[in-house]
Amino acid sequence: MEIYGQPVYVRHEIVHNRHVVESLRAKGARFVDELDEVPAGSITIFSAHGVAQAVEADAEQRGLQVIDATCPLVSKVHIEGRRYAAQDRTVILIGHAGHAEVEGTTGQIPGGVTLISSVEDVATLQVPDPDKVSYITQTTLSVDDTKAVIDALKVKFPAIVGPDTRDICYATQNRQGAVRELAQIVDVLLVIGARNSSNSNRLREIGDELGVPSYLIDDASGLDPEWLVGKNTVGVTAGASAPDSLVQELVETLQRFGEVEVSTLQGVAENIRFRLPSQLTVPVPAE
Repeated sequence: MEIYGQPVYVRHEIVHNRHVVESLRAKGARFVDELDEVPAGSITIFSAHGVAQAVEADAEQRGLQVIDATCPLVSKVHIEGRRYAAQDRTVILIGHAGHAEVEGTTGQIPGGVTLISSVEDVATLQVPDPDKVSYITQTTLSVDDTKAVIDALKVKFPAIVGPDTRDICYATQNRQGAVRELAQIVDVLLVIGARNSSNSNRLREIGDELGVPSYLIDDASGLDPEWLVGKNTVGVTAGASAPDSLVQELVETLQRFGEVEVSTLQGVAENIRFRLPSQLTVPVPAE
């Protein structure tokens, strides 16, 4: 908006976090469900989850000025899927039906994909040629669940090719590892994230699987004091798209219930940086 002025249109939530979306909306961004809601020639942003090739073609036909904010890790999955399709392989996508990233990836692979989400799905999977099978993954899944599905695929299709779990987003992997460590020392786990955030839901599920009462909340206002009754140590984590300010707000809210000692797990240092889209590296025009 600083470079191009207002309005700027965004197809779908740029990330799955209400606070991020609302803060951008307050600054003048306009979020739409489909491109037909965008006036011809307008600046249009594709969300981090990526879009189908049909959406790209529609934008070009309508003369929209597109800034593609697809996460580079998602784009990498698209490239891999197209490469496998070009080898005449059946492309199996491990992911969750209806998720924005899955819809975008499905529409990026010529001939489409076969979507599965569990080990149980593998048992009933049929393909034209068992010797020409490949797989790709949604980037925000549980690393453990994905590994189990991949292992099942390898048993059923020994010649299958794919990227192992390396395409799971590093931020997702790091948070899942941190929650496993956190669950060993806390009595209750609070996860800040949106209900439609795949990686945030996985964090809560991991806590539950490890026997720790775990709750997913949008922000501190979602905290139920009953969750804290009889609990001495509270674990706090957040989905990959949740702003740090929400974590700090929750910590401050917890301090209202009594004296709190705050400690931070060491965790994995994240120093990966992605290039901005080329349209955003130009000098801001003078007014």
